[in-house]
Amino acid sequence: MNEVILYVLAGAGVGFAIGLTGVGGGSLMTPLLLLFGFPPPVAIGTDLLYAALTKAGGALSHHRRRNVDWRIVALLATGSLPVSVLLHFVLANTGFQDHEGFGKLLTTSLGFMLIITSTILILRDKLRLKAATHKSGRVIRLIRSHPAASTLLMGILLGVCVTLSSVGAGAFGAAVLLIIYAESPAVRIIATDVAHAVPLTLVAGLGYLISGYVDGFLLASLLAGSLPAIHLGTHVSSNVPERVLQRILVGLLLLLGVNYAFF
Repeated sequence: MNEVILYVLAGAGVGFAIGLTGVGGGSLMTPLLLLFGFPPPVAIGTDLLYAALTKAGGALSHHRRRNVDWRIVALLATGSLPVSVLLHFVLANTGFQDHEGFGKLLTTSLGFMLIITSTILILRDKLRLKAATHKSGRVIRLIRSHPAASTLLMGILLGVCVTLSSVGAGAFGAAVLLIIYAESPAVRIIATDVAHAVPLTLVAGLGYLISGYVDGFLLASLLAGSLPAIHLGTHVSSNVPERVLQRILVGLLLLLGVNYAFF
């Protein structure tokens, strides 16, 4: 019973953070599950299915408001989904999932993705502003001059990052899309990123489920706490200073990232 309460409260805390800031799924949940003592594959696999289920409602809501660009979603998914399936196939059939280095690979990947996510949260607005002007660098101009190819490559990268760390389908994916499609409204890009995150986290999570690395009891407990808390966080978000929250979140993600990447 104590474990159930703990997991429900953990789900509620992360769900509230998601509703309040729009960030916090894999970035907070996976480190929290590792803190609870779950093995890295179980923490990441369970969190991926948790993300798929929690983001599905948001994706449906955005779709009803016609905020989703399904052409971009299709391009991203063309790269990300096959890569995620292929990565799981390779890990399972080479026996690496049973190797002691598997857990270290996952935690190191998580660490670097947390560092990247925190850095992007700091620079996102500046990068988008530069992308929309003539002051952007050569790399950004190259990315924006070939939007379809850049989106496909981004999908491939997300397929690897999300499958190995559960992080990347949120802040990282949205930030790059905001650069590629700087002229599009931010709400459309964010909605598109959420819509793509659902199938990607679902496919990546199912790969861990097939390999026996998803804790169904834990998943149900997390969802029981998070689903109502997400709505609560969304309702109170307008009354809370976003900049202060973002700075606290960035600092936390950076510290967690350094810990998992280098220690």
